[in-house]
Amino acid sequence: MRSTTGALCLAWALTLSLAHPLRGRAGEAGARSHGGAETQLNETGDHVWKGFHGAAQLINATWPEIQGPVDAALRIHRQGHPGVHHSLYLFQGLQVWAYAEGRLRPGYPRPIGEEFKGVPGHLDSAVECHPEECLAEGLLFFKGPDVFSYGLELGALKRYTWPRVGNCTAAVRWLERYYCFQGPRFLRFQPHTGEVPAGYPRDARDYFMRCPGRGHGHETRGNATAMAIRDPCSGQPFQAFSADDAGRTYAFRGGQYFRLDSKRDGWHSWPLNHTWQDLAGQVDSAFSWDNKLYLIQGTLVSIYRAGHGYTRVQGYPRSLQDELGIARADATFTCPGSEQLFVIQGNRMRQVDLKQSPRRPGPETPIPHAHVDSAMCNAEGVYIFHGDSFHHYASVAELRGNPSPSAPQSVTAVLFGCPH
Repeated sequence: MRSTTGALCLAWALTLSLAHPLRGRAGEAGARSHGGAETQLNETGDHVWKGFHGAAQLINATWPEIQGPVDAALRIHRQGHPGVHHSLYLFQGLQVWAYAEGRLRPGYPRPIGEEFKGVPGHLDSAVECHPEECLAEGLLFFKGPDVFSYGLELGALKRYTWPRVGNCTAAVRWLERYYCFQGPRFLRFQPHTGEVPAGYPRDARDYFMRCPGRGHGHETRGNATAMAIRDPCSGQPFQAFSADDAGRTYAFRGGQYFRLDSKRDGWHSWPLNHTWQDLAGQVDSAFSWDNKLYLIQGTLVSIYRAGHGYTRVQGYPRSLQDELGIARADATFTCPGSEQLFVIQGNRMRQVDLKQSPRRPGPETPIPHAHVDSAMCNAEGVYIFHGDSFHHYASVAELRGNPSPSAPQSVTAVLFGCPH
């Protein structure tokens, strides 16, 4: 049985999970909602922690129908199915309880095998599998060395034995990544293949929790430059920003990147190759089009196709001149739903029709900025970045038409919520 300190450290780790739920029979379980009012659930024994702070509460104080620890938990998000959307499922023994807005749904508890045909009882952990990362919308259940993949649309069940993914005392999805905890260690895995990237398993005390003398990157904490790159509030300038049609927003700095659309899960820096295989070095500019992300490094561009993760398009990187008809770019951006690429060089901007072949930039037009580090466009307008500030414009036309820059705003304070 784990010590209280170990259980609390793991409970803290699990509060960071985006979605769903962890396990409790040997000690811990947790779940977190998407959107709306946030609820982070971390269960140890008969108690549950709600959120990142605060005292533990008895499980049956929130869910009076449940007595004792739960084996697994998950929250289902299916907006097209209001009957189950945003429901919390708690698994204990052979039974499952389903809650909607904190209330037990009619007809529950019921046998797990009836609710999810073929899924066994006495589970170790469970996690929702999103169609953006999986082949279809479904659930993953873990029991000993076996993984059960349950399709929500057709109710089909597949059983896998993935060599490195099994005996998961907890499973969680966080920032579109899937993690299996095996006691105090964890690994990241592809939810539809079971593949595990190099470098795993790792010690959870160095990544998901605050334990004395531990922590991710603790070996570099004496290196002020390295720490400033990883700290979103350091004031160090970002080299590139990009937003895609799916709402993902990236900020690039010194071989690392941040997700700006993940506020409720914390802003964490990741190495480039954590998401874009074989990508290293510094990203100078980036833009998204046609479900692909273009990452520019010097005079070269790499293209990654979005889908179940990112896959580099064969034949890349290649030169900017060959791909876009330009020799260099200080900043690039596309706006949602548009095939028009805007390329900024100095205080001039040119337009490239991405549907054209071969691609050739149009005439230069002036912009009210002598120099630009990066640029980005989303549903709220155009963002021009310089140093630790950005300037916002409602549209490309406003950017072109303004005789002087709009009022500067702090990147760290406005976009990352850092204290002034």
